[in-house]
Amino acid sequence: MSDEIDEARDWQGQEVDCAGCAHLALNAAGGCRIRHACVNDRYARRIDRFFNWNQGLADGYLGHPHFEVRAIAAKFANLFLLPPLLADADETVRWNAVRRLPRRYALLLRKDPHREVRMRVVTLIDGDDLLPMVSDEDYYVRLVVARKLAPLLLGRMIDDEEAEVRRVVARRIPDEWLLGMINDRDAAVRLEIAQRLSPELLALMRRDPDWRIRYEVASRAAAAELMALADDQDSLVREVARSRVAVRLERETEASV
Repeated sequence: MSDEIDEARDWQGQEVDCAGCAHLALNAAGGCRIRHACVNDRYARRIDRFFNWNQGLADGYLGHPHFEVRAIAAKFANLFLLPPLLADADETVRWNAVRRLPRRYALLLRKDPHREVRMRVVTLIDGDDLLPMVSDEDYYVRLVVARKLAPLLLGRMIDDEEAEVRRVVARRIPDEWLLGMINDRDAAVRLEIAQRLSPELLALMRRDPDWRIRYEVASRAAAAELMALADDQDSLVREVARSRVAVRLERETEASV
């Protein structure tokens, strides 16, 4: 429903009564408007609009019993009043506080009980400060860490229990570490590795149980390593291997004439 037609109720479901509001004078001056910009309304967009119009009032609402009010007030309040909110019971309040504070405060929330907060904390910190989060209990937090952590720091995530995390690691680790993942238990991870290996090293994966990896080998490995794949059990692998072998033999014949 639009702001103009639905009813105005507070966070406890009671109808909003402007007559008993502490901001009655503000209302008379056009500083707030029921069903549009109201700190007592249960709708976040109306609370946000109220503080946007009256930012100087935000400090007084950081202890409000409704989490939406505290969270939105944190977007406008004095920075020096925000650190205590890092211990707020609601994750939205904690996040709105820490996102405005100096980055050192984000370190305090690396083990926040809510995964959404931890995921967002990753966006605020860098380098060694991310290392304690490589073993986060939530796989998606680790996935976000793997996407941001410097490649040289990804070594401790090579054996992550979640394949999606290891796939990101496989895409980003230094080339000299690639061989350490060619026997990963997940074929999708091994495929990421195969796609990065040089033609010379790719031959090491010619006996991989997954046809996609063998197809990658047949497509890019040094020609001398292709004969083993010319009789592969998969028709697509056989086809590309035999095609490359034929081209190689044709070139050798032409060179000998």
